[in-house]
Amino acid sequence: MKTITLNKPMGMLIDGEYVQTKKTIPVINPSNEEVIAEVPDASREDLDKAVAAAREAFPAWSSRPTEERAELLMKLADVIEKNKEELTELLMNENGKPLQASQAEMEDSIRWYRAIASQRLEEEILEDSEVHKVVLQYVPLGVVGAIVPWNYPMNLAAWKIAPALLTGNTLVVKPSPNTPLSTLRMAELAKDLFPKGVLNVISGGDDLGPWMTAHEGMDKISFTGSTATGKKVMKSASDNLKRTTLELGGNDAAIVLPDADPKQVVEGLFWAAFANTGQVCVDAKRLYIHEKMYDEVLEEMITYAKTIQVGDPSDPKTGLGPLQNKMQYDKVKELIKETKDSGARIAYEGEIPAGKGYYIPVTIVDNPPEDSRLVQEEPFGPIVPLLKYKDMDEAVQRANHTKYGLAGSVWGKDLELAYDVASRLETGTVWINESQVMQPDFPFGGHKESGIGVEHGKSGLAAFTNSRTVMIKKK
Repeated sequence: MKTITLNKPMGMLIDGEYVQTKKTIPVINPSNEEVIAEVPDASREDLDKAVAAAREAFPAWSSRPTEERAELLMKLADVIEKNKEELTELLMNENGKPLQASQAEMEDSIRWYRAIASQRLEEEILEDSEVHKVVLQYVPLGVVGAIVPWNYPMNLAAWKIAPALLTGNTLVVKPSPNTPLSTLRMAELAKDLFPKGVLNVISGGDDLGPWMTAHEGMDKISFTGSTATGKKVMKSASDNLKRTTLELGGNDAAIVLPDADPKQVVEGLFWAAFANTGQVCVDAKRLYIHEKMYDEVLEEMITYAKTIQVGDPSDPKTGLGPLQNKMQYDKVKELIKETKDSGARIAYEGEIPAGKGYYIPVTIVDNPPEDSRLVQEEPFGPIVPLLKYKDMDEAVQRANHTKYGLAGSVWGKDLELAYDVASRLETGTVWINESQVMQPDFPFGGHKESGIGVEHGKSGLAAFTNSRTVMIKKK
């Protein structure tokens, strides 16, 4: 894969100006481990400037009609679409996501801005009698800090930017230091689109996130990342009672019913587990297969896995790329080694390209113990256990026996049974005969330690507001 060469240093967008810093952070292409760019490492002073700019811009921005804010979000989508080839190339090189998947993420982010721009959070009349009227209003919070992860940098930024701006808030956005390029370039392209200070995008290392969550000038933190980090965000934000939306980790279970056709469900199951090389919070991390069809499903899964090419993201034939960063690469390698050392049977271990790059082979494990790390933890990589079960009560009990509760899926022909099973899963989202279907108007959030709050739809918009009840005595 040919590494891109950036013609100029990347900068940050603060108060309508694109600025650089003396201290920088290298960005590494995970497919070949080459440094492809240097990006600013924001100081605490840089953050203070961004928050102050957002605070100053808030009164005028929040006072603008919703229609005007929506129109600017539509224009942002147009800017991304006009420059989507450049942004897709940046995304593919910084993230390691294959070309088609990078293109799909860019299209999704464009679609998200436009869809959210069309949504409205209208005030509600709760009572209107001859003597009394009660109105429920939704008012913006103020300055929102958006902390975006490295697995879907453009799309998950849109999940935060669009509803926050539409509801009248101003923003300070921090992309992951592993994948800041596409977001910083988007900010540069949109520099003159919004009033100064409305949208600020800053990059930085491990200190920047905690500075944001503790900053007294922030009114809300919208965070997507691990459960461990989410707990730290919540603790830090509690100092001044910041609002928080936390979309955190998952250990999602897929349950295959006894009547499922292995040949029909295997493709959906494979991508439910291995999409984005296993680096999706809602990837299926545990596949529970009824014992009467377990062997056939395992065989079909291996047969399908052999058709998927792992390698150069720029090759149109590539289905899965590398892991995004060395830290995650080392974690998954260690987990695979521990799984092998434990005596668990590796049913399939695929091929990876020779040379550099954070590549891990597609790995399928045959019925490991329920208390193994592979089953109990979130691998966030291309390794998945297939597990036998005898009856539905057992499958549901095992699926729910986790601190996580993000999503899950059920696969089978009997839709009534599938719906019954889905209704018993302790998760925020359950798919039946599909996986990872997300839409701007479908609420998404986790149960248990998979998060707090909801994104998307009316609930997602409301999460960026405070409610205000106005009561009028007419007589």
